[in-house]
Amino acid sequence: MAAQASTVPIDEGTLVEQLKRDAEPLPALDDPAFGAFFDRYGDARLMLIGEASHGTSEFYRARAAITRRLIEQHGFTIVAVEADWPDAAAIDCHVRQRPAQDWHRQAFERFPTWMWRNREVADFVHWLREHNQQAGASQVEFRGLDVYSMAASLGEVLRYLQGVDPAAASRAQQRYACLSPWQDDPASYGHQVSVFGEPSCEDAVIEQLRELLDKRLAYLQADGEGFFNAEQNARVVLAAEQYYRAMYRGSTASWNLRDRHMFDTLRALLAHRGAEAKAVVWAHNSHIGNAAVTEMGWGGQFNLGELCRTAYGRDAVLIGQSTDRGEVAAADNWDEPMQVKSVQPSRADSWEQLFLQAGHPAALYDWRDPTRVALREALNRSRLERAIGVIYRPRTERVSHYFRALLAEQFDAWLWLESTTAVTPLGPRAAPAPGVPETYPFGE
Repeated sequence: MAAQASTVPIDEGTLVEQLKRDAEPLPALDDPAFGAFFDRYGDARLMLIGEASHGTSEFYRARAAITRRLIEQHGFTIVAVEADWPDAAAIDCHVRQRPAQDWHRQAFERFPTWMWRNREVADFVHWLREHNQQAGASQVEFRGLDVYSMAASLGEVLRYLQGVDPAAASRAQQRYACLSPWQDDPASYGHQVSVFGEPSCEDAVIEQLRELLDKRLAYLQADGEGFFNAEQNARVVLAAEQYYRAMYRGSTASWNLRDRHMFDTLRALLAHRGAEAKAVVWAHNSHIGNAAVTEMGWGGQFNLGELCRTAYGRDAVLIGQSTDRGEVAAADNWDEPMQVKSVQPSRADSWEQLFLQAGHPAALYDWRDPTRVALREALNRSRLERAIGVIYRPRTERVSHYFRALLAEQFDAWLWLESTTAVTPLGPRAAPAPGVPETYPFGE
């Protein structure tokens, strides 16, 4: 059970002074000394690193620098990200120099394309490929945790079965035919089933996953990696089918289903890699921080960070990132073009405003350290925290982008970057990052 918020009165001036004392000023993100600040977490099994927005360059670069350090110095072997499984598999094939899959569609086409098709991610992918060339059996995987890839995952299951068991592929084709009319618009499937009473495809996709698992031993002997990929794609199809129906039962049901799937996928990755596996997770703060001590949790939602905290205890480290102002890559509404938007200075009643007043342009605050009891106590109270996703609406920022949270229980540490800039998207008119092919992340 999460700790209760502190009831001991404390004024903002006292809290700011506490933040000034406990700040660990950080060097530049590209300074090798930056990553060394995070060696203290090297013994963890899971390192979950959040971000206050999906379109901020410094959040991506900081996360990449920390991850490089954890891989090189502490033996982390998995990078698991808030992306779809088949799309991330394209990068995984590239960084581990495995044969490219027979993609039926280009990866990372789904809105928001800039979230993973950006120069910051491409730089990390280039580094990871070079690292893996020298890593031997300790190569690092790049994996996706998300639930949205119903069509692509369905296609990957069929492709796998066509190669190893054509008769099973034919049966899978018949089962998945129920979903075929909705592959390009799965939300409409959920609408038709939930609102208009159309028959669901749940039984068919469950039956398909069950048959795949029933033949696990035979398929594993033929191609263990191929079967693992097919199994996870079959689980994505099932989760996606449930997710798009849950959308019409309310945001809490669909959110919980999505984060439960991400947690189950993360556990499957650790089990597949073995007892010594260690993973870094990249996702939004709203997925990484413990939801039980936020407005999300008070409204009935749980998230990946809460599930990891419950299952792994101190073997899971939850780190948030935030900023006061700058710019961000985001859209006005879903499926609308990306813009580089100005991020408004933080509200006076927010956590971000207190870190701003502490006066450090870049700093780490670590209250997981048992010597930081006073800092933890100071942060163990409810206050507003900002969250910008792929949509940013400055005019309605209080309602759209702030929620209440007990920071000391939500995270183990906080990475503060006072002023930030937007990610650089890669696209038809954008030059590829040095060393990364124009066909990133698909070809040589």
